[in-house]
Amino acid sequence: MKLKLATLALGAMMATGPVMAELVFPSLAYRTGPFAAGGIPFADGYSDYFTLLNARDGGIGGVMTAVPECETAYNTEKGVECYEALKGDGALVFQPLSTGITYQLIPKTTADDIPMHTMGYGRTSAKNGKVFSHTFNYPVNYWDGASVGVNHFKEQAGGSLEGKKITLLHFNGSYGKEPIPTLEALAAQEGFDLTIIPIDYPGQEQKSQWLQIRREKPDYILFWGWGVMNQVAVQEAVNIRYPMDQFMGIWWSGSENDVMPAGAGADGYKAIAFHNVGSDFAVFGDIQKYVVDAGTAAGDGSNVGTVLYNRGVYAAFLAAEAAKTAQAMSGTMDINASQMRDAMEALEITEAKMAAAGLAGFGPEFSVSCENHGGPGMAAIAQWNATDQKWSLITEFGPSDSSIVNPLIEADSAAYAAENNIAERCN
Repeated sequence: MKLKLATLALGAMMATGPVMAELVFPSLAYRTGPFAAGGIPFADGYSDYFTLLNARDGGIGGVMTAVPECETAYNTEKGVECYEALKGDGALVFQPLSTGITYQLIPKTTADDIPMHTMGYGRTSAKNGKVFSHTFNYPVNYWDGASVGVNHFKEQAGGSLEGKKITLLHFNGSYGKEPIPTLEALAAQEGFDLTIIPIDYPGQEQKSQWLQIRREKPDYILFWGWGVMNQVAVQEAVNIRYPMDQFMGIWWSGSENDVMPAGAGADGYKAIAFHNVGSDFAVFGDIQKYVVDAGTAAGDGSNVGTVLYNRGVYAAFLAAEAAKTAQAMSGTMDINASQMRDAMEALEITEAKMAAAGLAGFGPEFSVSCENHGGPGMAAIAQWNATDQKWSLITEFGPSDSSIVNPLIEADSAAYAAENNIAERCN
């Protein structure tokens, strides 16, 4: 197992004095396999943000950061092995970037008293902090995403989805199946017909799925894909001349990698988004100056400002802000995982904090609590402009339908608590 320490060089400091403490943020990355196109830019952004904090700010609260990286190849077994290999190195928080790995790590991280952040993925019902003490999925989850997507389709349809057809085209695994309960509940409430079409891993062959879509002619398609299956799906939609503005991916199906291979045909494709897009944020100028130009970037710098690189930066920003909160709450700069967990449960992200980090307007403000580990569940809609080759947000960040999502979360988390003999907390 290869471990890569992505941190500002400390060799000279170590040679002349005692080894200093570090704040450790492990990266369970996948730079190989069919999902590497998505895993690489996220891992680069995550690493580069901490390198920026080291070079520009002297770390967090005067303590340098380290990002040990372990290759999972998006394989659940390898992901668990990586967790076991890295958890004893002072790890403050794990970000597995895989729903399958997340499900396996929920009981492990809880037992080990190490928090886990599954930002916009993983087990949706982990939003219920009364049951899931160490898992956080702020600022949004898959059920929120499904609801926001349906809300947008409803707006497109003139305010009613009665009698309309919506197809969920999804990765045939735990990740792709996450939105099904929400969509079934929304179908009953809104009166649309729901068809569910799975795509087997890795999704390079989708002819039968798109023949079904061509035959059934859904009014709208929600797409839960990842990796190479994304660009295949977009190209197949182009091939059958499906209206691209009625085809919408979840946030893991809305990067440059997914649309650029289809050229002009991808114009108008949409994606649900929980953060802003583009490189017009001050933090990216600092990353260019202090990291890329300094030769310490995790990659070659070409991904800076792209959707998934930005998401890695956002994940690192949220982790760094939690670490600052932990330092303030505990009165010590050299925090541990338990203190990090407590801080994540008390985290508040304000516009002032985002602006101070060079991310003004990058996402909605939110706060976390013992009861709510998932934040407000707000998302926006992004659309691809093939001429300019860029994504743009075409809506404001808006809420999901809590009357649908919250009861599903309560029911699923209650079932998990009963199965695992977990007593609710936060009383």
